Amino acid sequence: MGHIRLGNLPRTRKWQQVVELLGSGAGTPEIAAATLDAAKRGLDLAARDPALVHSFWLLTQLPHCARAEDFVAELKRVGIVVPSTPTLMELVGGFTDAVDDHVRSTGGRTDLGEMAQMGAAESLTTVLRERTQSLFGTTPEMVQAQIAALGTKRQFSVLARDFFANLTERYLGYFLSRQTSSHFKSVEANREFREALSVHCRQASKIVEEFAGSWYSKTNYEGGITPRKAANFVHVALTKLRKELEKGAEDAGR
Repeated sequence: MGHIRLGNLPRTRKWQQVVELLGSGAGTPEIAAATLDAAKRGLDLAARDPALVHSFWLLTQLPHCARAEDFVAELKRVGIVVPSTPTLMELVGGFTDAVDDHVRSTGGRTDLGEMAQMGAAESLTTVLRERTQSLFGTTPEMVQAQIAALGTKRQFSVLARDFFANLTERYLGYFLSRQTSSHFKSVEANREFREALSVHCRQASKIVEEFAGSWYSKTNYEGGITPRKAANFVHVALTKLRKELEKGAEDAGR
């Protein structure tokens, strides 16, 4: 199938509205919502993206693997190959390789999928590093223990929020990157805009945090999380997130 691209949005009328917002000094919420509107087709296809769905599904499986008697064997069962006592970086590397292997077997790689894969690796690294701060370094035992701790309703919701915030920020940044440099007169102004966009995406992703933990607990109780169930969650989460971003733009315009 080759390398599927998201499209050339600058040619669309809706993209021109985004450009106008940048030029008129509109707030970050308005720009984010207008960009998502311009990029709607890509999000509509997201729940069928192999790398995106597999990245999220693997995140749901990690706590179960860490709670098993043989952590490494359970990781291998879901396609993550690591040394016998994996460090954080080795685990993240194995996670990324597992997504790559899955994409090769399904026959297609997309820009959105790459964003999801990188976002998942970043979220996993960030969340675990925050939980394993130690004067004596992070040991493999600490990494396993903290991954296991992500299997609670509360902790998984935090991980899910971080993942979708990262994905949304990367997705918006993909379409905005070629435009922001021409609208901001300095590197500092561009940096401030990107930081504001990051904050806006993290605020909007709170909507995912509010229901991700309940979904995770309920779905595991009802037989476990399959790739199909993960895909359904991704679809619902992105729909809610998109509406939240649009709502943020409406509130900013009042």
